[in-house]
Parts: sequence; C-alpha cells; structure tokens
Amino acid sequence: MRHRKTRPTLDRKAAPRNAMLRSLAISVVMHGQVQTTIAKVRAVRPIVERAITTAKAGTLHSRRKLLRSFTELATNKLLKELAPKYKDRKGGYTRRILSHQRQGDRAQMAILELV
Repeated sequence: MRHRKTRPTLDRKAAPRNAMLRSLAISVVMHGQVQTTIAKVRAVRPIVERAITTAKAGTLHSRRKLLRSFTELATNKLLKELAPKYKDRKGGYTRRILSHQRQGDRAQMAILELV
C-alpha cells in the first residue's frame, strides 16, 4: 500500500533511482559539491547529512554502516576528513545554492555543497 510514502520518485524505478542518488552522494562527499537539478538536490541532501552524522560517531559500526552505501574512498574521506571538521556542528552540513535554468528543458539547476 502507498500510505504516506512521500519520497520523490524522480521519474525512475527504485533501483535506478537509488543508484543515481548513491552516485550523487558519493560525488558530494568526494568533490565537496555537485551541480544538478533542484529536485535531485532535495532528494540527495538528507542522504549526505545522515552520512556525515553517522561518520561523526567514528566507530566500527558506523564504518560498516557507511560502507553499505558508499565506496571505500568515500567512507574513508567521511571518517577521516569530514567527521573531524564537523564534530562541533549539530547539523546543516550542506548548502543549496540556486543556479541558472538549463538550456535544453529550462529545468532549475542548483549546487549542493558542503559548508
């Protein structure tokens, strides 16, 4: 049943959508920012925020939890670089900046970057 399932579908089935969001989240972690449509930014932002919060624990359990959805390189960066950087911050690790409209279909673009 559909009861109160409000995740954005982004016009994709579940498996391609999850793969795309995973790839975007890894890109944000590895490069510090990503430029994409505003709908995708809204969908990937909670994933990145939750990953940084998990990394702040710094335990073996948190490492294994992150490895379920991130690559080894991205997990190491989360645990060794980003977690110490945000250790005193209680949330709000990312920033959304509205950008131009895409030429082809006039989709609103946005930049998701780490604060």
